[in-house]
Amino acid sequence: MPTTDLDVRSREPDTTGRRSRARGFTLLESLVTIAIAGVLSSIAYPSVEAQVLRARRTDALVALMQAQLAQERHRANNAGYGSLADLGLRSTSPAGHYRLESAANGSGGYDVVASAVAAQARDVRCRVLRLSLADGALVQASGSDATTANAADANRACWSR
Repeated sequence: MPTTDLDVRSREPDTTGRRSRARGFTLLESLVTIAIAGVLSSIAYPSVEAQVLRARRTDALVALMQAQLAQERHRANNAGYGSLADLGLRSTSPAGHYRLESAANGSGGYDVVASAVAAQARDVRCRVLRLSLADGALVQASGSDATTANAADANRACWSR
């Protein structure tokens, strides 16, 4: 294919003394990119935080199930249910996101409460989880405070994994 004058000129070096323009991003382009990233992260953060709180809630569920098993083992060997100290359990959940309290209801049952601490306390709807055994009926309750008065749907969501 024959070369034209246009092809030859495009390959010649710039001898006019002008500097060629450097390639890269301008300040405005960088600021727009940062602004877009900021908007996207502000939209995504609440969703990510909700998933983190839900994942940490598993820490309380594990602690409550361990307490339930320990209570039943204790009851098999003793006349009644015991406190956390009697059961040999710590007063915090395994990862430390919840504080545990236990109260024996005599020989008829027990009450174990997991209350969120530190950053987990932002899990408003499921801040407190309660596992109770009274007269042979096991009750799982949840709520934003010690009354653990969530409705059935909210309670189910708090106890699901």
